[in-house]
Amino acid sequence: MKQVPPVAKRGASPLPVRILADVRAKSQPRSDPERLTTHSRTVHDTVGQIEERIGTAGVLALEPRFWKRVRSAALLHDTGKVAQGFQDQLLPGGLPWGQRHEVLSLAYVDLLASAAGWGEQDQRMVATLVATHHRCLHGSTGRTLADLYNASTLWDEAFTATPDGLGGLNVQVSRGVHRELLAWLAGALAVDPPQPPPEAPNLAARAHGQLERLLDVWRSPVKERSGLLAVLAQGALTLADHAGSAHVQLQRHMPLPSDYARHLSFSLHAHQQDAAATDGHMILAAPTGSGKTEAGLIWAARQLRTMPGLPRLVWTLPFRASLNAIRSRLRGELVAEPGRRAADIGLLHGTVAHVLLTEAVEEDRADGGGEGTSAAQARRARARADAMRLFTQRVRVATPHQLLRAAIAGPAYSSVLLEQANSVFVMDELHAYDPETFGRICAAMKLWEQLGSRVAVLSATLARPVRELIDDSLESAVTTVRAAPGTSPVRHRLVLDDAPLTAPAGVQRLRDWIMDGHSVLVVTNTVARAQALYAQLADDARVAAPDDPRAALLLHSRFKNRDRDALEKDLLRRHPEREAGETGRRGGLVVATQAVEVSLQLDFDRGAVECAPVEAVAQRAGRVNRRGRHPEGPVEFRVHAQEEHLPYPRAAMETAWNALGGLVATGADTLSEEDIDHLLDLAYDTPWGKEWRQTALKARDEFAAEFLTFTDPFHDRTEFAERLGEQFDSVEVLHHEDVDEYGHLTRGRQGDPLLASGLLIPLRLGQLRQYGARYDKTLRVHVVGGTYDPATGLRPDPDHEPETVL
Repeated sequence: MKQVPPVAKRGASPLPVRILADVRAKSQPRSDPERLTTHSRTVHDTVGQIEERIGTAGVLALEPRFWKRVRSAALLHDTGKVAQGFQDQLLPGGLPWGQRHEVLSLAYVDLLASAAGWGEQDQRMVATLVATHHRCLHGSTGRTLADLYNASTLWDEAFTATPDGLGGLNVQVSRGVHRELLAWLAGALAVDPPQPPPEAPNLAARAHGQLERLLDVWRSPVKERSGLLAVLAQGALTLADHAGSAHVQLQRHMPLPSDYARHLSFSLHAHQQDAAATDGHMILAAPTGSGKTEAGLIWAARQLRTMPGLPRLVWTLPFRASLNAIRSRLRGELVAEPGRRAADIGLLHGTVAHVLLTEAVEEDRADGGGEGTSAAQARRARARADAMRLFTQRVRVATPHQLLRAAIAGPAYSSVLLEQANSVFVMDELHAYDPETFGRICAAMKLWEQLGSRVAVLSATLARPVRELIDDSLESAVTTVRAAPGTSPVRHRLVLDDAPLTAPAGVQRLRDWIMDGHSVLVVTNTVARAQALYAQLADDARVAAPDDPRAALLLHSRFKNRDRDALEKDLLRRHPEREAGETGRRGGLVVATQAVEVSLQLDFDRGAVECAPVEAVAQRAGRVNRRGRHPEGPVEFRVHAQEEHLPYPRAAMETAWNALGGLVATGADTLSEEDIDHLLDLAYDTPWGKEWRQTALKARDEFAAEFLTFTDPFHDRTEFAERLGEQFDSVEVLHHEDVDEYGHLTRGRQGDPLLASGLLIPLRLGQLRQYGARYDKTLRVHVVGGTYDPATGLRPDPDHEPETVL
């Protein structure tokens, strides 16, 4: 057997490809790299798995040839890898070919179009998918196919016979291998092999002609529906390519059983029974502690029974810092696949997902950006495998912002958009007090409906204008389910306090509650005030319970994800829901921000919070005497005035305080579900409420037009990533002390990029400067300064400007 030189040098090819069996698609596994024909067939078969999951949901039903085109493109997408230049770059030490294999693949689309009986639209779509599974056609990045191939391109030199630098020529595709490949493709497509005449154009000319036609066709905007279908088809091919390259099967097991309600150990409330009978979109308004999560799962189980294909369940929460809690709950409560100990629930990581998806579509080559050849190739193989871990599960938890990164589309993110088709979305504790964010989420709901998905919105606090805007955003009927009055017992005695929570009298009251043995929840509107109050009160809690290692806990968004996960577990162990008949005082202190408002099933004896929008106040109250089982009956829940309005709009804060005052003035002080409805009516029936509606509508329509309309489906949209972050004011950052560990986990031989997400810390974009952030282009993440402690989280350095937002 001829030996392959350890390092490829410019000149004649070290190992000319003589038969089709020699043609490789990948550099891995090193012992026997995957053959082109094997990879092509694997990707083709994986398209079948994706079709089984999604079917003809939504807009896909309007294009009956959708899946046939994707399957054809799957067979042809990598045929350009037959070129000797590409085969050389796969070798250890191989030099980059310098050409795009997908462009040469277009020649085989051209050759087989007539034999396969493709009409003009079929050929155009197959060619488009083949050409764009790594790069966009148009754009201003300098990296699109229009940038790389233009009037100065020497097509025959690139794809027919390339000068070897020694006065000779390297033939890119030998006649024998070409004939073998053409025969294999014809067999895979179940057509007769084409027999082009001797005077027919060569491969380079065919590729040139196809690319020119594609660049012309997609240069101008297309109709919205056509653009959306094109992006979805691109997503189907890239998802199949990721899965096929990683050799990962999409899961068929659904952890949520179709008869979920029968497995519950309690009798259903009326609103849960109504959810079980609802087909299609649903709005559920029910108080905290009334089984809202179970109602959402009951509704989802019914939808899964009545939808085509193998739908997936996507559970969303407003804050990424809350995702681990609901993931842990679902892992424990849903049904594991045989052979597993717990249900496999996917967690869509924002920053790490972006890195993985970007690297997964990079070329398999040896240039590696300065890395050793084998290290670069192995890292890309791991990126493909890890990227697929984001897609394989049928139940996923995420924030709406993470899902909306699908708006970036292109080779990396079109698969994220496709995965939102034929899905069941449960939007848990959807907060509405920020009208712009709420409007953007309504735009997403509208898109999901186009994709054949169904939506349920769950909340204890849904004002009438909020429900109306959801209904207006969806074409199909929306069923509103409300918990009956009295579903929850009277739990609170509402007290309004004109003094700030941090005033000496307020702090002393908290100390007295702690020393009296009550479990106390304190909620502020900013991390800085939460950290300051924790520093003042933690020692008191430890004195009151000297043997309790969890006597004082602090919870906010500015923890590393892995520390936040550990804190939530401590919280749930230390402050679970009170059992019926439990009479003792529990003791302990928790200081938190709005991060405590969702997903965590906590229960406290007393609560003191800063004023916030009505919805937030109600959520905070839901963590105090959660099920009304406190032996004293209703317990004190104190709301303090707060002059500083951030992070909320000033008008929302003033409206909430006035509404609370109006409620107390009527003699109502229980914060029952009827009281909360009354508060919402008071708040939204104001100039602020009317402005809220107009702002939300405008945000919905502008976001849909700018981000969720794909009239230029194959233009580069990478700038959308930054603009999306600006719209949602959200970013994940890395503390400077964790750079080495993060680099090892994301890029090391034994690393795990998804574990690396545990080091990331959520921040608002406006806080990057406060923490001296710099963007690391290698790690693709912002690195920040400040001091970090696992018990108190991230703090800015003292010489930076004061904190102004949560």
